[in-house]
Amino acid sequence: MADRLSALDASFLYVEEPFVPMHVGSVAILRRPESGFDYARLLAMVSRRLAYLPRYRQYVEFVPGHLARPVWVDDADFDLTYHVRRSALPAPGSDAQLFELVARLLARPLDRDRPLWELYVVEGLADDRVALVTKTHQSMVDGTATIDIGQLILDAEPTEPEGQGDEVGRPPWPEWAPSSRPGRAKLLLDAVTDSLRRPAEVVDNVRSAAQDLTSTAERVFDTAGDVATTVRSLVRPAPRSPLNARVSGGRVFAGVSANLEDLREIRERHGGTINDVVFAVFTGALRQWLLSRGRSLEQTETVRALAPLAVRAPDSVGFSSVGLLDNRVDPCLVDLPVGEPHPGLRLQHIAHAMAEHVRTRRSVAARAMVRVSGFAPATMYSLAARAASSLSDRLFNVAVANSPGPQQRLYAGEAPLERIYPVLPLSRGQALAVGVTSYHGGVYFGLNGDRKALSDVTVLAGAVTEAIEELKGTNW
Repeated sequence: MADRLSALDASFLYVEEPFVPMHVGSVAILRRPESGFDYARLLAMVSRRLAYLPRYRQYVEFVPGHLARPVWVDDADFDLTYHVRRSALPAPGSDAQLFELVARLLARPLDRDRPLWELYVVEGLADDRVALVTKTHQSMVDGTATIDIGQLILDAEPTEPEGQGDEVGRPPWPEWAPSSRPGRAKLLLDAVTDSLRRPAEVVDNVRSAAQDLTSTAERVFDTAGDVATTVRSLVRPAPRSPLNARVSGGRVFAGVSANLEDLREIRERHGGTINDVVFAVFTGALRQWLLSRGRSLEQTETVRALAPLAVRAPDSVGFSSVGLLDNRVDPCLVDLPVGEPHPGLRLQHIAHAMAEHVRTRRSVAARAMVRVSGFAPATMYSLAARAASSLSDRLFNVAVANSPGPQQRLYAGEAPLERIYPVLPLSRGQALAVGVTSYHGGVYFGLNGDRKALSDVTVLAGAVTEAIEELKGTNW
């Protein structure tokens, strides 16, 4: 039978628009080793390892008449050089120039006639660095059958360069024999067979994507375990905010680096968790950004954040059995107190709100999340974006996903990974999406914004650093 997309995976294709591409990404900064790191080595590495991710050599084939959900089909004309691309900045390229390039790369939708991913190697960075920029469609990364492409090329130890092929010109990776493309008759026959097995799905398959996502949200709410909070949120829309705007075709991106020890120091001084501190930092940054726009803030004013939480299965105990519940990330709505002038009180408000969500939703602890399939953050961000897509854009102002990463050094080949900034997609009506991860003693914020609504994203990025210093200097 056909390898059919799930209802949720298909919904990301249905709702996608040219101005609202539904892909997640990352910006990894590597230090070029003495042995070198170039496009040819990256191409060989990806070529060999794609055998572990067959989905990355498949494209989406739609069923005529939408009688059933689309299917995954092997791309007989798969061209790796189309997906792994080379770019460069005028040397010595700055971080600001890199982020401008990233914004332009991520604004473009993926080609639906090909496998839905791209990987860019960006050369020319100052200080002998190189960047890897990934784009992977949300319909691919489900955290179970398929993980993010970034997880495929990062290792805990340096690895020798992948072979370039033998003297005869044969590639060093296993040969791949694609399955034949199903014809129209085959697609229709499989659709009818599936419909006979599950007749209730026939009506669902012809519904609009918006209805699919509404159904998804209802299923999430039914299992969230916090129905009262959900109902209150549905009745009370998110406050008005410049963060809610019609999304244009352009993007801006900014990355902010922080020291994990600084956040730990804040936690030790004021209490709460590292996640609470991250949200308090972002709240302080939003406050400064709003004030920089000349907005007067009442002390009770808030900005509602969607903070997706990974959910632990009921029978999982401790950290030895991670037990993510169907790789589910539940939506958690948190009102960020941007009107509160005292940073310590902002942290207290957030810690109290987060504790209530954690208590009712069995969220997964940070150490457990790190153990999910290697370098989990990239995949976790896709799951977080799925949670964001399940909610109406009237219920929140901004999506903020924090996923911890490993604290040991990672490598792409022999090139050590220095920093990595996550990139979350924008939802319809949201001008900003924020991804946060920790790695090897650092904390990295990735701010993805709409170019028209958030042209001053660098002001917000600078405010993140200022908010950390404000919390560090706060005493009760």
